[in-house]
Amino acid sequence: MPIETMSTEIARSRYNRIAPVYDLMEGIIEIAGYSKWRELLWSRVEGTCILEIGIGTGKNFPYYPAHAEVTAIDFSEKMLERAKDRAERQKIKVQLQWMDVQHLEFKNDTFDTVVASFVFCSVPDPIRGLKEVERVCKPKGKVVLLEHVLSANRILAWLMNVANPMVVRIMGANINRRTVENVATSGLMIEQVTDLGAGIFKLLEARKKLLSP
Repeated sequence: MPIETMSTEIARSRYNRIAPVYDLMEGIIEIAGYSKWRELLWSRVEGTCILEIGIGTGKNFPYYPAHAEVTAIDFSEKMLERAKDRAERQKIKVQLQWMDVQHLEFKNDTFDTVVASFVFCSVPDPIRGLKEVERVCKPKGKVVLLEHVLSANRILAWLMNVANPMVVRIMGANINRRTVENVATSGLMIEQVTDLGAGIFKLLEARKKLLSP
């Protein structure tokens, strides 16, 4: 897996550093809202060949469809180690791979659905990553993303922009990304955007366009 840019290496190092305490850091918000949003996210998955981007420590394991064959990737080795341990404990059938979404090592048109939760806030080049997602998704295949985005409220957006450098250093995630716009720019066709709270948390459902004959 190539690590081509300094920004990617820095992001990977941050997640390797916080991997041992990652679940503890997000414990309260996981109980408060993330867990029910994860269930909603996975309820929108289609097909049987699924790719999960940014597996992290494996928080989505309980929501995997029983019939699906899931491949899950992450660019942080330490996160993958924790996901592997969790998969073994919970007896989850999943193919885990160390990989960067900016350089997916899969053939074109491979997956029925590509899914990610709170990932594209951390990808150094999110549009490049989303274009890779579009490439490996089958024609008319689905992309489902759970993300936090920059608020449309001017005051809240200003506060988010001010706080972003500190949040990135501590958590590795940018809280001021415009992910809805990035998805559209990538070439994916947005079908639905559901506001989950405060105009910040979004469920994005998109689809790969059918290739022209």
